[in-house]
Amino acid sequence: MTELVKTIAEAIDDKKGKNIVILDLSDVDGAITSAFVICNADSTTQVSAIADGVAEKVREELGEKPWRIEGTTNSVWVAMDYVDVVVHIFQTELREFYNIEELWADVPSQHFGTQD
Repeated sequence: MTELVKTIAEAIDDKKGKNIVILDLSDVDGAITSAFVICNADSTTQVSAIADGVAEKVREELGEKPWRIEGTTNSVWVAMDYVDVVVHIFQTELREFYNIEELWADVPSQHFGTQD
């Protein structure tokens, strides 16, 4: 686990993000990133708080800013692109609907923190 992935996962855990999963895409030919960090929250307020917490902790500890952030307007699915790592913060129902982990079921995955 890279320092960036670890810092992101810790920031999500700090804001009580649920079901944190890290997908390792580093050995996937043509993958747009090396890793996905995925979590969910039960409200748009918490989705926003998690995104803000990730941006703040990564900036403070690693001096990095996301290249792009999408989804903050409605905060049902926020994607944060750190180039080597993409963070997906879903509202719980939307995560269940899109089920990204199933799409990438053949890559190594790791759970982080307390699982809800």
